[in-house]
Amino acid sequence: MLTLMEPALWTEKYRPKTLGEIIDQEEIVSRLQEFVKRAAMPHCLFAGPPGTGKTTAALCLAHDLFGVRFQDVFMELNASDERGIDVVRTTVKEFARMASLSSVPFKILVLDEADNMTSDAQSALRRTMEKYTDTCRFVLCCNYSGRIIEPIQSRCALFRFTPLPDEKIVENLHRIAKNEGLKFTETGLKSIVEVAEGDLRKSINTLQAASSMSKGITEESVYQVVGRAKPTDVHEMLNHALKGDFIKAREELRHLLVRYGLSGSEIVRQIHSEIFRLAIPEKKRIDLVEAVGEIDFRLVQGGDEEVQLSALLAKLASEAYPGRKT
Repeated sequence: MLTLMEPALWTEKYRPKTLGEIIDQEEIVSRLQEFVKRAAMPHCLFAGPPGTGKTTAALCLAHDLFGVRFQDVFMELNASDERGIDVVRTTVKEFARMASLSSVPFKILVLDEADNMTSDAQSALRRTMEKYTDTCRFVLCCNYSGRIIEPIQSRCALFRFTPLPDEKIVENLHRIAKNEGLKFTETGLKSIVEVAEGDLRKSINTLQAASSMSKGITEESVYQVVGRAKPTDVHEMLNHALKGDFIKAREELRHLLVRYGLSGSEIVRQIHSEIFRLAIPEKKRIDLVEAVGEIDFRLVQGGDEEVQLSALLAKLASEAYPGRKT
């Protein structure tokens, strides 16, 4: 069994090797497979949230196009590499200008997290893309396509990746857990899905981290390794406040701050999620969301975490007394 001493190895181990293995991106896979059949493709822009398969799709495309020796005509630069204007003019340009030695007449260069590149670097890249189209195709991966300059967007075919549905993530976690011989509970896997929010990479990494717990993968172990409070604890704190028991709610708040070591912003985000699970009238829910937004703004501006969160609980508790002014 892999442990925390070998981080994120499962993500690489269970990464799809060919386009046919990619899940829940059927339309995108179909378009990319058409490129493979024709042995021709345009420059591509892969946009979408993290962990939805953008980099994996680029790797699978290269594998299907060039075969097992695809690394000879493939280069990937990610956020950990220097990708300023100098690198675009040297490393990128040198790779792009050299002809491919494979049966396919072009090479593939992947720029991961391209939306973090400076405008100057993107402008230099634009010229390189149009000048060396015959010998190299570029695949730009980004979270926000709007941060890519228009001249580059107009030269690329756009592919929008969407977050994976919960049932697909659970299906993959089941497969990995069984292959690795892990002990797990269904509530534990559902907790991973809730934490991952459609990010398959994050869900696999969380599964690996939680597997180091001797008692197996449970709801408690999942929230322990990701450093978040259990939703039931936050829910209980809100219920105490809504019933007018401010002192008890504040005790629960201090419990979260001290036991879990959470920041005020993290607690505010969890409170925001739990509000939509409370059995309260819609008008009251709207008021609570507005109050949470105000507290979040104050925390960003440098307000004291415990004071501001206590003020939020006080506002919720005051709602239990109709005649009280807030």
